[in-house]
Amino acid sequence: MIVELGHFALILAFAVALAQMIIPMIGAHKGWPDWMAAAQPMATTQFLLIGFSFAALTWAFVTSDFSLRIVVENSHTAKPLIYKISGVWGNHEGSMLLWVLIVVLFGACAAWFGGNLPATLRARVLGVQSSIGAAFMAFILATSNPFDRLASPPFNGRDLNPLLQDPGLAFHPPFLYLGYVGLSMAFSFAVAALIEGRVDAAWGRWVRPWTLAAWIFLTIGIALGSWWAYYELGWGGFWFWDPVENASFMPWLLAAALLHSAIVVEKREALKAWTILLAILAFGFSLMGTFIVRSGLLTSVHAFANDPERGVFILLIFAVFVGGALTLYAARAGTMEARGVFSSVSRESALVVNNVLLAVSAFVVFIGTMWPMFADMFLGRTLSVGAPFFDMAFSPFMVALATIMPVGAMLPWKRGDLRRTMRPLWPLAVLSVALGALVWAMQTGRSALGPVGATLGLWVVLGAGADLWARTGRGALAGRLRRLTRLPRADWGKATAHAGLGVTLFAAAGLTAWEAEDIRVLQEGESYSFAGYDITLTEVRQVQGPNYNSDMGVFELARGGEVVSELTPEKRRYPVAGMPTTEAGIDSGFLRDVYLVLGDPQEGGGWAVRSFLKPLANWLWGGAIIMALGGLLSLSDRRYRVASGRARKQPGPAAAVPAE
Repeated sequence: MIVELGHFALILAFAVALAQMIIPMIGAHKGWPDWMAAAQPMATTQFLLIGFSFAALTWAFVTSDFSLRIVVENSHTAKPLIYKISGVWGNHEGSMLLWVLIVVLFGACAAWFGGNLPATLRARVLGVQSSIGAAFMAFILATSNPFDRLASPPFNGRDLNPLLQDPGLAFHPPFLYLGYVGLSMAFSFAVAALIEGRVDAAWGRWVRPWTLAAWIFLTIGIALGSWWAYYELGWGGFWFWDPVENASFMPWLLAAALLHSAIVVEKREALKAWTILLAILAFGFSLMGTFIVRSGLLTSVHAFANDPERGVFILLIFAVFVGGALTLYAARAGTMEARGVFSSVSRESALVVNNVLLAVSAFVVFIGTMWPMFADMFLGRTLSVGAPFFDMAFSPFMVALATIMPVGAMLPWKRGDLRRTMRPLWPLAVLSVALGALVWAMQTGRSALGPVGATLGLWVVLGAGADLWARTGRGALAGRLRRLTRLPRADWGKATAHAGLGVTLFAAAGLTAWEAEDIRVLQEGESYSFAGYDITLTEVRQVQGPNYNSDMGVFELARGGEVVSELTPEKRRYPVAGMPTTEAGIDSGFLRDVYLVLGDPQEGGGWAVRSFLKPLANWLWGGAIIMALGGLLSLSDRRYRVASGRARKQPGPAAAVPAE
């Protein structure tokens, strides 16, 4: 009965979404306050209905209701509870319901916290957002019904994909979807502004918190996915340039560009057309990612489905929303005339360069991701684009971005003096280059990647600190320290996020340049030396888990004759799913990870053992955490929250807080 109620709630939510898509739009066009105000209770109703529908599906998984097809295909009675719950979104149908839940959640948040928005703009934003939700509800009901019943339910299920039975993958998709779908709000604000024919500083301020929230969630989601791949897949990498990894990375890059360009709209009323275009493209790439994951067009370990019919439906949604928005964008081009002027040496110019580098790097990733498909369709050739292409084509843009970031952050608005701006930065540049030279001297005979990464990473971190310090003005040290503690959270957030990027760049370069690897066959009781450690395989145990059995290797990690850690890598087998997984044994340290993988037993006796030394591995995800923390600090600044504007009696785009 609960399942049927969940299905009915989904259908009812679809009807409400259609009403919310139409009624507020008519009200905004006609100037009818009651019709515009109807959008708010409808947005709340949609969220409650979809929330109930999602809860009903979750209940079916928790109680192992095998009368539902998706529970049979993605669950099992012996599975731990956390993976029964994560099984709700560990499949195509359930993940799409989560997708829609997040769409309506963002719409409801705009209704609840958008009191400072002009009535017409809020009505149109909620109308556009509801149209997105309605499109995907139609997709679910027509092609991907999660409440599909079986005529003859089995006694047990087929289990969830073992690769997804991991805490990292339990939380990775929800965060990623919050980022993907969060960009729909930036899209809705852009389309609503185009319909109204007005893009101004107030709009720039309103769109920033939504974009920032989406960027934060995407950062966390991508970091969780990278961390999972690192410790779960057994190959020791953190990024493979997989098509689905790229599908989340491209919107992240464009969202970062959108955040920076919206600042220029807010402060200087320039880059309006470019910012609107970025808002459309950022969500467009999110839809493209959804298409890649679910169409079967590209092969990936992360892909949910390979149904061409579903892919065509999603492609149609993409064409309608992105094509319609771009058509409206072209029609309204004359209303987005820039007002602010600025010199070639100014913060505005630096942000333009920032945007160009981020946007072009996103399109480089897009070309590398989609080129095998284009080559197959139009050239009749089977090609593979791997990490070497992305490393060569993408890295120069990140090097350029890291180089200009500290300088651009300290340039004044409108007109700047490069020599004056560089004066406090020269010592930091010298220190950064000195660190790179030291690293180069210490790693004689290796690639330049490590020294370059160290130089750029320190340069970005020190530049973020210099930017904060410059905002304290002049005077005695004590006074400047007091002013430092009183700086707005947005300033601290920007510096923290930039510093996090510097840490991530350094860690990625160091991990790639300095890792060591060893592969050998080891008998129980044997030892070997690796990267300054003595590693002993003491035994291999047979372990029975809740829904798997495994061979667990017990390794002693010693240094200087003293045991520092015991590692237990595993080879797991899931009998129901019929799939093996690899669980790495990792000794994590501040400067390095020792990473062991137990392979298969060998014909002549012994076990294949793969060893890695991973320098700065934890710095990589630490940098991502610092970036997300910087975003949260900025989001907590009252000036940039959706409801932080001064109350205005009369609606209108001018109701925003004046730019500082």
